[in-house]
Amino acid sequence: MIDGNRYLKDEIKSLPPSGIRRFFDLASHMEGVISLGVGEPDFVTPWHIREACFYSLERGYTMYTANPGLIELREEIAKYQHRWQNLSYDPEHEVLVTVGVSEANDLALRVLLNPGDEVLIPEPSYVSYVPCAVMAGGTPVILETVAEHEFRLTREELEKKITPRSKVLILTYPNNPTGGIMGREDLQALVDLVIANDLIVISDEIYGELTYEGKHVSMATLPGMRDRTIVLNGFSKAFAMTGWRIGYACGNRDIIAAMNKLHQYTMLCAPIMAQMAALEALRNGEAEMRRMVEDYDYRRRLILKGLKDIGLPSFEPRGAFYVFPSISVTGMSSIEFSERLINEEKVAVVPGDAFGSSGEGFVRCCYASSVDHIEKALERMGAFVARHHV
Repeated sequence: MIDGNRYLKDEIKSLPPSGIRRFFDLASHMEGVISLGVGEPDFVTPWHIREACFYSLERGYTMYTANPGLIELREEIAKYQHRWQNLSYDPEHEVLVTVGVSEANDLALRVLLNPGDEVLIPEPSYVSYVPCAVMAGGTPVILETVAEHEFRLTREELEKKITPRSKVLILTYPNNPTGGIMGREDLQALVDLVIANDLIVISDEIYGELTYEGKHVSMATLPGMRDRTIVLNGFSKAFAMTGWRIGYACGNRDIIAAMNKLHQYTMLCAPIMAQMAALEALRNGEAEMRRMVEDYDYRRRLILKGLKDIGLPSFEPRGAFYVFPSISVTGMSSIEFSERLINEEKVAVVPGDAFGSSGEGFVRCCYASSVDHIEKALERMGAFVARHHV
């Protein structure tokens, strides 16, 4: 057998595996584990959305669609963005349907970056941004966020890290893993820097609907930012459609056209059955979405209080379905805490440093789990902390 590693691209060989998936795999091979690890709704996709998929198959919808997606779906996406964020997009030229938001993010980086262009990435953040920037030929530049500021990106940190090579700023709010949000004033503080330095913003808003106080604000809604912001969103979190792999990008028509060009050579199009389901979700799924968000909000308050009571305090997350408690009372590193917790108490969390060095000293707990599981996990974590409190 040949050593296949000898043939691999250097950037691929240097990429670490996902820290999230490592603990998911550990949990899947252990009996009795309560997982607060993988960020996935515990709700099943609402029936009427699944039924739309079944009905599409019955009618023979098994063919390719246009590369950018069904025009009916793009029209509904444009309508949705208008009623939700008051943003106007031309569905023909400014909306692209993708295979999940992950593909949309990858496409955006690949069409924007020349070798050496810098990508400004706030951390802690979702694990894929840095690897995707590297694979697209860019240079990641980390913007540190801290618990004292509820992990918001500050103007001072952005200004400090901008250089003449800076080209893209990734905004990922509500944030995975922290649950932090950026309000209108927080975003407005960045706008003049973005414009003065001619940056393009990739705004990953997959958790936007999961905002618990007030309403999510998109960077694209601020004056001067609509045309230089690529809005990414999808159906995985708000509509409980993770396995359907359906997302979208909205933005400047030239950038969307370039993304579609690359999309047609790699994915061709998103699966038509998933597109039909997404169409139903946008037309008739908002009531179920609001019900799920209300349920997450209850669990959010439950786990936040529970963690505080056992000695793992956290700032109050106002978005997504994560809480990011400090584990400093144990004196352990994030990885040691997570490994010992799963082995000793069979509770799976994700070490904070899986999301960048700024996450060290924290762990991510996902509360998209049943109330019963959350309560049992808190009980086990309480026993663990009591044993290891320093």
